[in-house]
Amino acid sequence: MTLRRVAPRLLVVLGVLLASATMTFAAQTPSRPPAPKPAEPAEASMLLVPDVRGQAYVFAKSTLEESGFAWRVEGGVQGYAANLVATQAPAPGTRVYDTGAPAITLRLSSNARYPQEGTPENASSFAGTAIRLVDPVAKPKAKPKAKPKAKAKAKPKAKAKAKVKPKAKPNVKPKPKPKPKPKPKKPKPSPRPPAFIVPGAKREPLDEMPLPARARLLGEWLRSHPTLTNSNVHYWLYQHAWIVTGAELGWWHGEQALEELIRADRSAQRSWGIGARSEALARRALADVRRKSR
Repeated sequence: MTLRRVAPRLLVVLGVLLASATMTFAAQTPSRPPAPKPAEPAEASMLLVPDVRGQAYVFAKSTLEESGFAWRVEGGVQGYAANLVATQAPAPGTRVYDTGAPAITLRLSSNARYPQEGTPENASSFAGTAIRLVDPVAKPKAKPKAKPKAKAKAKPKAKAKAKVKPKAKPNVKPKPKPKPKPKPKKPKPSPRPPAFIVPGAKREPLDEMPLPARARLLGEWLRSHPTLTNSNVHYWLYQHAWIVTGAELGWWHGEQALEELIRADRSAQRSWGIGARSEALARRALADVRRKSR
């Protein structure tokens, strides 16, 4: 055979071999897996804004902190312990997202019974976070009701004579026996029974120390802090307002706590030269508690 005749056949064979090798390589090459989808973020938890209106500022702060909120005071009345909460924003019952410590804005009204002395506390000791309201769920639009098709009038049928059926005798069922009413469970006695009940008043928080112990510790603290400073006066007035207000709400052993508090007020007068007005306030509260406890 001459080279001219053989060359075309060789070219055909080489082409077939190259095509077969390419298909084999493509079949053995693994395909890349699809990229994983990003995980969807978890839904944020929600908080319910408590109602602290009308509460003493010293109590409103603890209520907000226990519910997971921070706070700040706005307006002309400063954050002294005995001042009262006039308004709050957002309103009570509002649902907000838990952004860490959502900050509630408070406006206070002054309490004429207590002097505005010391350094006011106009914000929580920890930083507040933004308020994000929970949007209400939109109600789906109601589908328009289809108009009923008019029924074709049926031709009146000839009346058939009604057969008189004999009356069936009524089956008299025996009356069920009345079930005995369960006896109401007796409520467990409180470890700190109140001296008297004030309707709608804040209950004594059992995670706080009792009023007599707080008053006794305040007297010990005053004896160990003989220097008159703004921070010392602020701490004393804060504790004083807590004890007097709690006793007036009927909290456990409020009378005993006020007696201890009066002795502490005398100690403040000896050390600092102030405290006569606070002592008079504690004495009026003591007379009121004794009258209501009888």
